[in-house]
Amino acid sequence: MKLSIVATLYQSAPYVAEFHRRAGDAARRVAGDDYEIVLVNDGSPDDSLERALALMEADDHVVVVDLSRNFGHHKAMMTGLAHAKGERVFLIDSDLEEEPEYLLSFTRLLETEGCDVVYGVQEQRKGNWFERWTGAWFYVLVRWLTGLALPGNIVTARLMTRRYVDALLLHDEREVFMAGLWHITGFDQRPHTVHKHATSETTYTFRRKMSLLVNSVTSFSNAPLVSIFYIGLSISALAFAYTCYLVGRWMFFSKPLVGWTSVMASIWLLGGLVISFIGVVGIYLSKIFSETKRRPYTIVRKVHARQAR
Repeated sequence: MKLSIVATLYQSAPYVAEFHRRAGDAARRVAGDDYEIVLVNDGSPDDSLERALALMEADDHVVVVDLSRNFGHHKAMMTGLAHAKGERVFLIDSDLEEEPEYLLSFTRLLETEGCDVVYGVQEQRKGNWFERWTGAWFYVLVRWLTGLALPGNIVTARLMTRRYVDALLLHDEREVFMAGLWHITGFDQRPHTVHKHATSETTYTFRRKMSLLVNSVTSFSNAPLVSIFYIGLSISALAFAYTCYLVGRWMFFSKPLVGWTSVMASIWLLGGLVISFIGVVGIYLSKIFSETKRRPYTIVRKVHARQAR
């Protein structure tokens, strides 16, 4: 099979029919009749699954992968890639904020450059000033804390070769951060500037972005653990120097040690640091606990297809 188009469904009912039409038109221009559209239902609470099944009944190019519940966007994408059979795989969101027609320009760049991946980069982040600001700082913090040179403002849309997808699927961790996995898989990857529309309100709230930041940093870097050591070393050095200063005042200047306020402030400071450090270690331990159980990161209820492709 020449081409697989992979998209996830979550509250996608208003868009799935038009997405199917436009994605199918673009696929036929690239691969003729040798393509498939893999739709992964990530436990969508609306009737996205029913609409996708209706499309599958009318079009034998459509494959619907129904997950047993909502597992999250990134894990659903990995599941869709695992079910894709094409020599080239086009991954894109189904909400039409990224145009399915990008497949055409992505294909031209892939063939011209002879690379393995063409990925979309927003010319400007969509949303209000707070969404743009938090999105920009998210990538700044990830790059600073993990050391990964992740490109900023990337979108889901990307065209990949079969060998790249096979390599990407070798990553078997339970905590999935797609942008990091895309980067560390390597190969020759080229950016393509795109315009992302604002067809719906983002589901990535500030709280979800913070959760994603913590997950990405702890999944790809031991910097927080190393920083705990150096912060503790610095505090110990300052405390030792201050102790020497106080003893010197008492021995040579006969000045008594006073200052309950400073003592209490120090206790609260050190107590807060100890609790936060224990929390950082706890996050890493929880990830080890999750990985050692080797639970599947998604469970497929059923794969719906009219015929094997």
